[in-house]
Amino acid sequence: MTRFDAPTAPASPLARKPLVLATDLDGTFLGGSDEDRSRLYRWIEGNRAHVGLIFVTGRDPGHISQLTRRHGVPRPDFVVGDVGTTIAEMDHRHMIAPIAELEAPIVAAWGDAGPRVQASLHGVRGLTLQSSVFRHRVSYDMDPEAFEPRAHDIVAELGLDALISDNRFFDVLPKGVSKGPSLLSLLSHLGVANERVLVAGDTLNDLSMLELGLPSVAVGNSEPALLERLAGKGHVLNARGEGAAGIAEAILHHDFFATRAA
Repeated sequence: MTRFDAPTAPASPLARKPLVLATDLDGTFLGGSDEDRSRLYRWIEGNRAHVGLIFVTGRDPGHISQLTRRHGVPRPDFVVGDVGTTIAEMDHRHMIAPIAELEAPIVAAWGDAGPRVQASLHGVRGLTLQSSVFRHRVSYDMDPEAFEPRAHDIVAELGLDALISDNRFFDVLPKGVSKGPSLLSLLSHLGVANERVLVAGDTLNDLSMLELGLPSVAVGNSEPALLERLAGKGHVLNARGEGAAGIAEAILHHDFFATRAA
């Protein structure tokens, strides 16, 4: 397993918990049957003293707050949202507060790129600009049959990164910013040891966090292209269970509470 430098920030309460689940939402934490989700959510809520929860998602803070307020989804301790361009804490009121010191490099890398991205990609076939306005990214719905690969070259010339996921989303991100680096920055800030983290995902925009070397799971309904990229990586469980069931399977497989409890 890849090792990283020991965190230097003061340890947070999450650092003392045997398990910190860092999970994608759509298709992963929100995936699987109603019964599987209910069982996992009840287990998490009944064990909050021992389990930390971080959402690592393409969703924006407003969507996440609404989801946990109204839809019976456990409230996360922290959020890595907007495909890694938001790093924030969620309080007991379900309010999300960005962590300025962690977001500072993201803000610097993005600058005022939004209008330039939209102007440069205007007219590229296969891309439809999403209506939501994001702080440090631009996102498109993608038609894979009509998509023009030159979009990648355009984004690269702007000094930014492009990421395709689930063969239907095209995200333009600050250079070097994605779910994996932002999650790692947050874990270091919190003082959470790598071996206490379980990373869960299902599409290519989860690749950067599943490749970190932390205990991980690609849930049973994962995008085939993701599984191809993860082939041979021993720290990643290719779960049989879909969505929430795959996460539960991985918690048992990686044996957190037997081997990692303080």
